Amino acid sequence: MYTDEFDYYRAGSVPEAVDLLGEHDGAKLLAGGHGLLTRMKVGEESAPALVDISGLDELTGVERDGDVLRVGALASHADVADDEAVGAGAQALADACRELGDLQVRNGGTLAGNLAHGDARSDPPAAALALDVSLVVHGIAGERTVSAADLFEGDFETSLGGEDVVTELHVPVDENAASAYVRRRNPLSGYATVGVAARLWVDDGTVTKARVAATGAPPHPVRLPGVEAALAGSDVGDDAAERAAERAMDDLSVADLNGDVEASSEFRAHLLELFTERAVAAAMDRAR
Repeated sequence: MYTDEFDYYRAGSVPEAVDLLGEHDGAKLLAGGHGLLTRMKVGEESAPALVDISGLDELTGVERDGDVLRVGALASHADVADDEAVGAGAQALADACRELGDLQVRNGGTLAGNLAHGDARSDPPAAALALDVSLVVHGIAGERTVSAADLFEGDFETSLGGEDVVTELHVPVDENAASAYVRRRNPLSGYATVGVAARLWVDDGTVTKARVAATGAPPHPVRLPGVEAALAGSDVGDDAAERAAERAMDDLSVADLNGDVEASSEFRAHLLELFTERAVAAAMDRAR
């Protein structure tokens, strides 16, 4: 498996990376490269040029800034999974990064790159939606912020432009919320057959607000508004998670779900309900 020929450029700054992307039509960013290079080797993607930003030290690190976690674009999945602040305030994100891929991918691949890549089978997008993560993006027109809710448009399709460089992720932190991510792992690929993230706000044993999102089963990562509505006002415990999970398919149809030799769309619909219940129950356990 070999890639098509491409030119290689190593950017010395974010503005230089933006300029290089603009100068070379169809060029792509290279950071960890675990998603992009794999697809290039099997012919699913091709780029006339790669712009490497892996040497930009200013894009590394994870830190808490008030009620926001600032995750550098070059922070690896392992960096995020092992960070104490993430584990305390954004558990679902730590769960997803810990589940993703294998040891090599977790240490070499970047969380920001994973989200920007838009793989509908990947783990972090569900957590990003449930946690209301936003991406700081630099482009030709300057800096802007893109919410995860506005990012995913299809499998390997996002709202980012070809000249955009993600520099940082912002993850809201709330001491009154707890979250979790669980998945059914595809034994062949290691991707999520179905993955669900849930974040719950709990006050005196009652869920006051919920954000629940799924990956793997839908054509692209989505929130599950029926589940969120069912959880609002429910008591933590008893059968609240099971009852809410029954509404996982409210805004989805079986025909629209992914299906393959590992799991049909009908089976994924069943798994979506099952893993929604597990994610909600896990978040409730942490909320206690």
